[in-house]
Amino acid sequence: MGGSQLRTRAWHHERQRPREHGRTMTTTEIPLVRSGEPAPARSPHLRQLDAYRVVTFALVILIHVIGSTTYQQDIVADAIQTPLHLTREAFFALTAFVLVFGYRDRPVRTGKFWRRRFPLVAVPYVTWTVIYRVYSLITSEQPFGSAGAQLRTLGLDLLTGNAWYHMYFMLVTLQVYLLFPLLATMFDLIRRRPWTVLAVSGAVQVAVAIFMSYPPAALGYGFVSNFFATFLVYQFYMLLGAAAALHFEAVHAWLRTHARWVLLAMAGGLALAEAGYFVSVRFGEWPEMASDAFRPYLIPWFVAVIAGIYLAGARWAESSQRGGRFVSWAVNRSFAVFLTHPIAIALLDPLFVFVGDRYGAPWTTLVAYPATVALTFAIVEVLRRLPWSKALTGRARVPVRASA
Repeated sequence: MGGSQLRTRAWHHERQRPREHGRTMTTTEIPLVRSGEPAPARSPHLRQLDAYRVVTFALVILIHVIGSTTYQQDIVADAIQTPLHLTREAFFALTAFVLVFGYRDRPVRTGKFWRRRFPLVAVPYVTWTVIYRVYSLITSEQPFGSAGAQLRTLGLDLLTGNAWYHMYFMLVTLQVYLLFPLLATMFDLIRRRPWTVLAVSGAVQVAVAIFMSYPPAALGYGFVSNFFATFLVYQFYMLLGAAAALHFEAVHAWLRTHARWVLLAMAGGLALAEAGYFVSVRFGEWPEMASDAFRPYLIPWFVAVIAGIYLAGARWAESSQRGGRFVSWAVNRSFAVFLTHPIAIALLDPLFVFVGDRYGAPWTTLVAYPATVALTFAIVEVLRRLPWSKALTGRARVPVRASA
């Protein structure tokens, strides 16, 4: 498989835990705050979300590696990628959950919220948009063009999230921050009528998915694809995360006592997703299009797997928590890993070509994934020690010890 055939596609912190009735409590066992009782000053840390993040980020790298080491119309590769699109929906559900869980018992002061939240994403977004634009110019065989044209392209990249194939996620996250004060006004409604809210939102999600997947001929896919960088196509998963946060105790208890139902739902959702994919291919759709993230037959799988990943994280948090130090370390770097892993994939392209030309599939992907993970973390460790780490990774600089 030559280089021209490759594609680039679009600790925890240890704490003493109190004992109750001879057993150890975990942060997943959060007591319900009853009316009239003072709300906690700060929401407790949910260790299960650390595992959730690590699993999902690992899958983000995996889907991008598969997309970069297989043919564009490889039916098997696209069938594997079809369910892996869960990563974006899972992350937007997590984003909404974390925000709502943190503010469910205290008011949202809009100005303060925006001043605190926006720079954490906006600054790295602008920084990496510039980096990826410069990288594209350096590696492209096209003429540089005028400085004015390049500035216009950079401005368009900032507005659309198109500087690289993963940058849309940060743009949508900024939209979530912008709209969160409005979402906060719906907390009482979601508390009282969660199923009604989710039903309406779900219907909208299905309609949007159909529109995105089967657009009118007069518009075409090129037009509707502009919407993938807007909150609209992820609104159901955000409201799902919000509802889960506002009803956390009940949702957590239900998932822990109905694990079999969650597993069955995952199996059924996966079967439906793959059936939808193969039927679409059978009726003439390109595999790449049939495996698109916005296909309506993927929605049940997304909902089920979000619950499944959370449940797996809850089981891990209630266990001896093996690997806890690594999970915390990885979570601390997760945002930087997201930002930088496409650069690692691009830099490793000669390796992918070398392995692909000599051994073919699936060895290229099997070699590429651990190599990408290793190089990504190496890059992140360097960036985290630079004076401008916060702009590059969203995290403060890690001090460089002289003894090191």
